[in-house]
Amino acid sequence: MLFNVAKQHPQIHLLKTKSFSGKVKLTAIVLMVGLALNGCGKKNDPAAPTAGGMPAMPVSVIELKTTSVPISAEAVAQTEGAKEVEIRPRIGGILLKKLFEEGSVIKAGQAMFLIDPVPFQIALSNAKAQLAQQQALVEQTQREATRLDGLLASQSISKREADNAGSDNTVARAALSQAEAGVREAELNLSYTTVTSPLSGIAGRFEFSEGALVSANTSLLTKVSQISPIWVRFSLSDSELAQLGGHLSPSTVKEVALIMPNGKEFPAKGKLNFAASGIDPQLGTQQLRATFENPDKSLLPGQFVRVRVTTGHKDGVFVVPQTSVLTNDQGKFVYVANDKNEATIKPIVVGNWVGSDWVVLSGLETGEKVIVDNVIKLRPGAAIAPHPAGEAPAAPAEQPKAAAAK
Repeated sequence: MLFNVAKQHPQIHLLKTKSFSGKVKLTAIVLMVGLALNGCGKKNDPAAPTAGGMPAMPVSVIELKTTSVPISAEAVAQTEGAKEVEIRPRIGGILLKKLFEEGSVIKAGQAMFLIDPVPFQIALSNAKAQLAQQQALVEQTQREATRLDGLLASQSISKREADNAGSDNTVARAALSQAEAGVREAELNLSYTTVTSPLSGIAGRFEFSEGALVSANTSLLTKVSQISPIWVRFSLSDSELAQLGGHLSPSTVKEVALIMPNGKEFPAKGKLNFAASGIDPQLGTQQLRATFENPDKSLLPGQFVRVRVTTGHKDGVFVVPQTSVLTNDQGKFVYVANDKNEATIKPIVVGNWVGSDWVVLSGLETGEKVIVDNVIKLRPGAAIAPHPAGEAPAAPAEQPKAAAAK
């Protein structure tokens, strides 16, 4: 290698000596010259990056245009049956049989439980016997009163005896009415041995077991919930109400949408059917309720969902992807591409979310290009290579190759 360098640069050949120290000096000089030539070659290479420079970072940008967005707020909610009925026996006795499937659809008037009817059948027979006895007594006292009235006309008896006979007949008729009421009560109690549902809905869990002793009006057998329509309860804080324009009422709410746990929106829109007249002093929220049609019964009572309440629309605002919005000590900001293809910071004031975008209320202007990706890697003043979002970045220009060393 030394001979090749010496051959290409004759001036080095003049430095050769026969001594060992001369050879060492010659080797050092050759190395220094080689490094200098190598450095000169790299400096003249167009493909090499400039000293201290960084290549421009490719970024996606969106050009801002004003738009209209809904004035809305979201809240966690829970579903409940529009009507929920506790099924309790109206008489006490032994629960013989369950006549429905837990969790199944129940129709109004459908039999759900059977309580042992034998004691009530006996009570009905007894009541009917008392009724027959009273009917016979009424007939007897009626005949006696009629007979004594005839004797009184011929003055064969005193008026007191005739009056007593009439009073006996009146008392017998009153007892007859009481016996008739006893029969109706016994018939009603017998009918209560078959426990029916007062409304259509979904049956809950059976709280007892067949053969258990249940008490009248106290033992909870199961529940039936009407789920079409279904109600959704939720609440909004003071700040959320201010965002929507103030205290809500059915007349001020334009739309109520339901978001399922899987993130999909429920196909039917709801209507606000209850709004508390004041703010709960303990929670600082307004209690609200909406009703939704649920014909396919895809919503069940007790589900946690989200509701989106819309009260109107706001014009002249911008929307930017959530990924483009960053936060520092001063608040939220975005990076904007300026005319020199440099990243600059723009502080912004945001509103609520619309889908996956932030609503920007102030801080930006129409036509500005907001950077929507690689924002974590950016610094103010960083060189960028912007391209429209959704399009592939432009291919970098080819650098000329360095000339081959001769």
